[in-house]
Amino acid sequence: MPNNPTPLAEAPVTGEVSGAEPETRKIHAALTRSSTGSEDLRELEAGLDSLQSDAARAARVDWSRILLPVAALVVLVLVWQFYVSLGLKRRDLVPGPLDVLGQFGTLWGDGSLQEAVWTSLQRGLIGFLISVAIATPIGLLLAQVAPLRRAFGPLISGLQVLPSVAWVPAAILWFGITDATVYFVVFMGAIPSIINGLISGVDQIPPQYRSVGTVLGANRLQMALQIVLPAALPGYLSGLKQGWAFSWRSLMAAEIIAVGGTIGFGLGSMLNQGRDLADMTIVMSAILLILAVGILIELLVFAPIEKRLLRRRGLLAGSTR
Repeated sequence: MPNNPTPLAEAPVTGEVSGAEPETRKIHAALTRSSTGSEDLRELEAGLDSLQSDAARAARVDWSRILLPVAALVVLVLVWQFYVSLGLKRRDLVPGPLDVLGQFGTLWGDGSLQEAVWTSLQRGLIGFLISVAIATPIGLLLAQVAPLRRAFGPLISGLQVLPSVAWVPAAILWFGITDATVYFVVFMGAIPSIINGLISGVDQIPPQYRSVGTVLGANRLQMALQIVLPAALPGYLSGLKQGWAFSWRSLMAAEIIAVGGTIGFGLGSMLNQGRDLADMTIVMSAILLILAVGILIELLVFAPIEKRLLRRRGLLAGSTR
C-alpha cells in the first residue's frame, strides 16, 4: 500500500510536539483548530480588537487629570479670598491673593524671585543627584550582605526619622556659613531615605530571580547591577521620591537658618527676609514658590518615570492615578 503522509492539520499531537514547551503546544493546537474551523480566528480577531481599543484609550488624553487639580486650585483661591474679605484678620497679617500676586510682580521686577528659585533649585538638584550616587551603592551593599544590614540598618532608619534641621547647627560649626553647610544637610536628609527605599525594593524581589542569575553564572556585581537593581526599581523609585522630598525640605531648613556668609539668596532666604521685614506678602510668596517647585518636580520628573515603569511591567491598567 502507498505510504501517504498524514497532513499536519490532522496529525495527532504526539511525539516531539507533545513533549515541547507549553507555548509551542498551544501554538500547534491553535494552528490545528484554525485549519478546521473559524472559531479560533474569531477569538483572535476579538482579542486584537480589544488590544487596539486599550491602546487607543491609553493614547487618549485624560483631561480630568488636568482640569480637576486646576478646579481644586481655583476653589482654594476663592476660599482664601472669601476669608480675607470677612476681615477677621488685618490685611498685613493675612494678605489676599491679589496682594500676594502684586508682590510676585515686584519680586520678579527686581530679579530676586528668579535668583531665589534658581539658587534653591540648583542646590536641590545637585544635592539630590550626589545623594543618589552615594546612597545607591550603599543600599545595594546593605541589601546583599546580611551582616552589614544587621549592623547598619537600624542606624540608617534612625537617621531617616531624625529631623534634618537638627544637623544645621552642627554643619554651621563644621563648615561655616557656606554652601557646604547646605549640601551637608541635604545629604543627611536624602541619603537614608534612598537607601531604605532601595533595600525595601530588594526585599520584594522574588527569590527565583537570584536563582536564575546563579544558574546563568552571574557574579556578585552582575547579580546586583543586572538582576537585583532592575527588579527593585519600584521600591527604589519610591525611595528616590521620598529622598527628593526630604532633600527639598532639608534645603529650605538650611537656607532659613544659615543666612549670610557666602550662601546665596534662595527661597529659604526669601522666607527669612519676609519674616525679618514682617511682610506677609513676601512670606506667602516664598511659601507658594516652594510648594510650586515641589509639585512641578513631582509632575515633570517622577510621575512620567513611574508611569513608564508601571506600563512596561503591565501594572498601569486599572490605575486611578
